Amino acid sequence: MERTKYPLMEAPDHARGIPQPPLELPPDPEGKRIALPAPRDLRLPSLDLRDAIERRRSLRVYGQLPLSLEELSLLLWCTQGVKEVVPGLRTNRTVPGAGARHAFETTLLVNTVQGLRPGLYRFLAIEHGLLALPSPPDITPQFVAACRGQEHVRTCGVMFLWTAVTYRMTWRYGERGYRYLHLDAGHVCQNLYLTAEALGCGTCALAAFNDDDVNRLLGLDGVEQFAIYLATVGKK
Repeated sequence: MERTKYPLMEAPDHARGIPQPPLELPPDPEGKRIALPAPRDLRLPSLDLRDAIERRRSLRVYGQLPLSLEELSLLLWCTQGVKEVVPGLRTNRTVPGAGARHAFETTLLVNTVQGLRPGLYRFLAIEHGLLALPSPPDITPQFVAACRGQEHVRTCGVMFLWTAVTYRMTWRYGERGYRYLHLDAGHVCQNLYLTAEALGCGTCALAAFNDDDVNRLLGLDGVEQFAIYLATVGKK
C-alpha cells in the first residue's frame, strides 16, 4: 500500500508516451467460439432496485435447475458488457472502471448451463461470445480444492473467475493501479449479485482461494495476469 501512494510513484508508461496494451487479450484463432444471445435481445425481469439490494444475500446452496444460456448471457453483459469500443483508446462497459481501463478478463467454470458442456470458457467481451478452453474432466474438483474445499464451487451452475491483466491498468496508473484493480473487482461483483437476484439466482463471492493453484489451473503466471476475485452462481 505504501508503494501505491503518489509521492513514491514513478511516472507510468502512459506519461512516457509508450503505446497502450490491447483492450482485450487476443483470443486463440483456432479455438471454438460459441455465440451468446445478443444483449439487445435480452430482457432482465423487472425488479425494483431497492428490493434487489434488500433481498441480496450470499447464497452457497443452490437448486438443481441449470442456468439458461440467456441467463448466463445477461450475467456476463451486466458484469463486463461492452457498450462502446473507442478503437485504440478504451471500452465503455456496464460497470465503472478506473480510467475505462477495464483490466479484467472473465473465465467461466461451467457445471450446469443449458447448451454448454461442463468445463472452462473465456468470455470475449467485445464480441459478446464464449471461447471454449481446454480442460480435463476433473476440472471442477480441482477448483474445489483450489478454493479450500468450498462445496458450492461443485454445486453451482457456473463460477465466474475474474483475472486482472496487470499492465492494462498500470500502463495508465503505475503502482497505484494495483489499488484500482481491487476496487474495480468490487464493482463487477456487485453487479453480479444484483443481476442474479433479478434472475431468481443466488451468488457467493469468493476471496478464500489458493492464488497459485487457481492461477495454475487457468494457465496464468500470477504476475502479468492473476486471479483477483471469484463468484459462484446458481438457481435458488
